[in-house]
Amino acid sequence: MNISSDRVGDIGIVRLSEPRLMYPLLSDFTQVVSALLTGGPAKVLVDLSSVSYVDSATIGCLMDLYRQASTAGGTLALSSVQKRVETMLTMTGAHNFLKLYATEADALRAMGGAA
Repeated sequence: MNISSDRVGDIGIVRLSEPRLMYPLLSDFTQVVSALLTGGPAKVLVDLSSVSYVDSATIGCLMDLYRQASTAGGTLALSSVQKRVETMLTMTGAHNFLKLYATEADALRAMGGAA
């Protein structure tokens, strides 16, 4: 899986370079996000600019990560969500829990990091 992580201040950023985020890639994705959530302040931003498709397993994974972040007193947010992915998030109601931002810079500003 093409995934990288970075930190900007107290925000962990996960960047994916995959057009489709679904099983079996979810295991690696979950490990990276979970490591950021437990490795410091529980603020994680996932850049989905390269992802044009997610399935129901991905939505479930994102909701599990959201619960993990919330339990740790933190935040899980998504940036640069493509329209098709946003539609899936809306259809499942996940958009009611996950914070969506148009750009990474918008998300960093809203989450208290440098833009």
